[in-house]
Amino acid sequence: MTDAPSAIRFDAPNLETDVPVAEIETTTRYQEARAAMAVVAALRDRGVPVRDIAVVARDLDSYEEPLTRAAIRYGVTPVFWTQIDLVETGLYRLITSLCELFAADEPDRELFLRPLELEWTPQEATDEWPLPADVLAETVHRLPQESRPTHAWNSLIDEAGWTDRRVVEYAEWVARDPEPTPAAVADVLGGVVESYRETVVPERQATDSPALLETETAARATVRMETLVKQVESKYSQRLANEWTDESWTAIHGMCESLARQRPGRREHANARAVDILESNDIWAREIPYVVAVGLVDGEWPTRASSTVPPELQHAILAGDSPAERLAPRTAWLGGRDLDQFRDTLTAATTALIITRHVRDVDGSQQTRSPLLDHIDIEPISRDARQRLLSADRALPSEIESMLPEETPATPEVTPDA
Repeated sequence: MTDAPSAIRFDAPNLETDVPVAEIETTTRYQEARAAMAVVAALRDRGVPVRDIAVVARDLDSYEEPLTRAAIRYGVTPVFWTQIDLVETGLYRLITSLCELFAADEPDRELFLRPLELEWTPQEATDEWPLPADVLAETVHRLPQESRPTHAWNSLIDEAGWTDRRVVEYAEWVARDPEPTPAAVADVLGGVVESYRETVVPERQATDSPALLETETAARATVRMETLVKQVESKYSQRLANEWTDESWTAIHGMCESLARQRPGRREHANARAVDILESNDIWAREIPYVVAVGLVDGEWPTRASSTVPPELQHAILAGDSPAERLAPRTAWLGGRDLDQFRDTLTAATTALIITRHVRDVDGSQQTRSPLLDHIDIEPISRDARQRLLSADRALPSEIESMLPEETPATPEVTPDA
């Protein structure tokens, strides 16, 4: 009679690390994000180069917003390894508003002025641009609401004695009424993107917070829109040649929307002055001295399939705790992908790994510690040490302080001969 097979312990195999690991427990996700960014800021204060730090989450959707807020608090510039939601950016809405305006036979006041509201800027601008909000508000107040052709809007604005010269310049530009050709896509829309990059992005930087998050978003949107305009020009030209579409600004608008909603890649750009914040599936084969892994909560990392077995019992079975070690778990309780990505996170850290987790969700429900942590040696950070880390002094807990390399003396110490 053969022995019964032992329970399969999905969280145990090959979970080894050659670097020290510390764990910070917080109450909420937002406190956890603060703790993660406080660690990043404190490491930077100790002279650790920004390129030697990375923050990793299994899924950035639930962490991007709290990590962004925490980054602003600590003056950290983050780069999220996710595709920007282009359709939500001001530059995309500016380009599509122009397509709508050029497509309209008789735009109303709102449609006619919308590009100005979205920071339209002329090429080789000499005046103050984008148009100040008070000038735009005065223009909206004085102009009639009724629809009319763009040339009629131009005449009305040109003849009004109160009109700001920048509004006149914009009206004249719109009244040129470009034909919806592939060349116009490159010249007109491409020119608007170029002006945005040259004028609006620097203006955003001048008024941004130290973390430069709005500048980062504007710059990312500009890079994406430059590529999108080239794609639209090429595809629009091909479809016209094949008679698959008609020549219209409405068709151009539709192609912009279709291409903008595609999210084909991962990271969009590099920023040598920013901290990388990436998902665990992007950590493979990387070597980073200091890795901060967030969200080590059961049900998030790893995720869980729905089951009638309570999470506490699943955890005990997976950990092999007696007497639960005699029970065999369902493979779906702990996917191999989550295990592999956690292993990749462990091996990516070449100097230290700091793990964070929260114990309560937004609805107050209890969050259990990830079973992935059960088989690695971890130094827990005390509550007092965590509070000192989150204080104005930003004191690194001794467990993390000990992970820093010793400072090399300026002059090597010489040992005399015996």
